[in-house]
Amino acid sequence: MFELPEVTVLTRQINSTLKGKIVRTGNLGNSPHKFVWYNRTEDEFASLITGKVVGEAFSKGRWLLIPLESGYILLFGEFGGNLHFHPAGEKPPKKTHLQVNFEDGSFLTEFTQMWGAMELYAAEDVWEREYLKDMRLTPLDGDFTFEYLNRLMDEASQQQKTSAKGLLTQNQLIPGLGNACAQDILFNAGVHPRQNIAEMSAETRHNLFDAIQTTVKAIIEGGGRYDETDLFGNPGGYIRLMDKNTVGKPCSNCGTPIENFAYLGGACYVCPECQPVR
Repeated sequence: MFELPEVTVLTRQINSTLKGKIVRTGNLGNSPHKFVWYNRTEDEFASLITGKVVGEAFSKGRWLLIPLESGYILLFGEFGGNLHFHPAGEKPPKKTHLQVNFEDGSFLTEFTQMWGAMELYAAEDVWEREYLKDMRLTPLDGDFTFEYLNRLMDEASQQQKTSAKGLLTQNQLIPGLGNACAQDILFNAGVHPRQNIAEMSAETRHNLFDAIQTTVKAIIEGGGRYDETDLFGNPGGYIRLMDKNTVGKPCSNCGTPIENFAYLGGACYVCPECQPVR
């Protein structure tokens, strides 16, 4: 699934490739999927996007918004798989969940491997969409400071016991992050996924804040994670520090073999020396 860094990369590529293109036709794909969510019928979608001009895309967390001027926004949310641009003359994929064709013969397709929202909103209504409405700050927002994170951790701890992984991946506390980014963030911070955030020292909280910022930036600069593809079908250049390929191999910091375990609905990868249970 795309996380904040990949959505950021896609947004930048869309703005350098699609902005200004005129929509000729569009459809909701040819491969029904019960976990792909639409808010328009096939006919509504096709009618509303025809003749629209692609505006400047932007993102919020794991949500990608593409203005179709005038008056509409094409929304991709909590999605993954393949969002690809195809130049004129290229053969379309066999399976799609959405396709937008442009006047110059190029086209955009999306095919998700898991789930995702692919919806079309009137521009004035899009921020009423669940998950976008009242979304908390993401690590790319200017107001996402250490002071903000510290307050967020205190508030989350008062409501219920919250672990470090839970802070990063659960309940939209920090939108845009998922299990993949969380593994490298926690490793870079020297924090175990199960560590109770209420028991973190001020120094550890600072380390966690710094790791969030530097890790997200590194993934974006690398063009996304190696196991996701960009708008042109190219894999990202960021090699994850902690994933299934590192299990049993020496930690890059201390040489201790990397371990894995299941926790909060996904796999965790840790160095028991660098990320001790406290």
